[in-house]
Amino acid sequence: MAIIYLDNAASTWPKPPTVKDMMAEAIEEYAANPGRGGHALAMKASKTVFRTRVQLSRLFGIQNPNNLFFYLNATQALNQAIKGFLKPGDHVISSSVEHNSVRRPIEFMRKTSQVEATFIEPRDDHHFYVEDFEKAIQPNTRLLVVSHASNLTGVILPVAELGKMAKERGITFLVDASQSAGVLPIHVEEMHIDMLAFPGHKGLYGPQGTGGLYVHGDIDLVPLIHGGTGSQSEAIEQPTTRPDRYESGTVNTVGLAGLQAGVSFVLDKGVENIRQHEWELVKQTIIRLQEIPGVKVYGPGIETERVGVIAFNVGEADASEVSFILDQQYGIATRSGYHCTPLGHQTAGTEQRGAVRASFGIFNSDKDVEALIHAVQEISSAFV
Repeated sequence: MAIIYLDNAASTWPKPPTVKDMMAEAIEEYAANPGRGGHALAMKASKTVFRTRVQLSRLFGIQNPNNLFFYLNATQALNQAIKGFLKPGDHVISSSVEHNSVRRPIEFMRKTSQVEATFIEPRDDHHFYVEDFEKAIQPNTRLLVVSHASNLTGVILPVAELGKMAKERGITFLVDASQSAGVLPIHVEEMHIDMLAFPGHKGLYGPQGTGGLYVHGDIDLVPLIHGGTGSQSEAIEQPTTRPDRYESGTVNTVGLAGLQAGVSFVLDKGVENIRQHEWELVKQTIIRLQEIPGVKVYGPGIETERVGVIAFNVGEADASEVSFILDQQYGIATRSGYHCTPLGHQTAGTEQRGAVRASFGIFNSDKDVEALIHAVQEISSAFV
């Protein structure tokens, strides 16, 4: 049975063929240690890493590629941003749809550094409003951190407007682009984003084990990891030059070669085209799911654009059981449970049983929607 993959919010699959080709070339021809030698293979590895930095800077409107640092995933990037920025007594504002990669570092800082936190909820129409965030500002508010889009309901937060507000109020603005990088237009300068965390393996179509963090040149973070950087090796302190200050240890050269190919694929396709493709599939799916007796779809309706994520439940059926049946009987890969966002499930009203999540990518089609609807219709008839 062929697999219909609807779990792109967790990791996109399949990858463009060029991703595999670039990774194979790196392994076979130049998988030396970048920045750790002057020989030809090390130099070629360094050039590949830098080209990936340049491609990402082009995608995100970053003026200086050296202000972009590589990590294994967005979670590491967010930990570096949050823990490296906040100080005892600071206040941070976030949203109620955050992934645990934002919430848990904040909770850690609350317990260990007397950091205060406020989580803003959406209104009844599922939208977030800038004025609600603005009302939460305190004299000690130093950081605003939000997901660009929810990994549960797909709701898109008003990042550009929040960035403008944060800049006017002198607050540093951190965006988690885990569900938006490669899917929604992002320009860090125009949107006043001071720090941007992103994964390489989702909407950028790169391999797992890749991700990064952009940090504006005026912001200095305390590095979470100290060690060898290939530069200033004679000094006992961590170097101050970027990106070395925040990239101790050997980076994933092979993975970054694949990420370069993934980003090139996104740039060639066009972010707006990818967004439109996913949105058309989402609209079809929401309309059809809402016609099935007993099916509950969470988040905004089709009158509001969202990223390619849909959360739903079937009657009183356990979400894990529905997802299991979709996989085993219909060959449809979805995700069930709490999606690492308990705050999001509290907001959606699904904290007691979670939800089934279907998420789309550029390689999905109308046929995949039809297959999902047919399967949910049959499952619903058995449970409702």
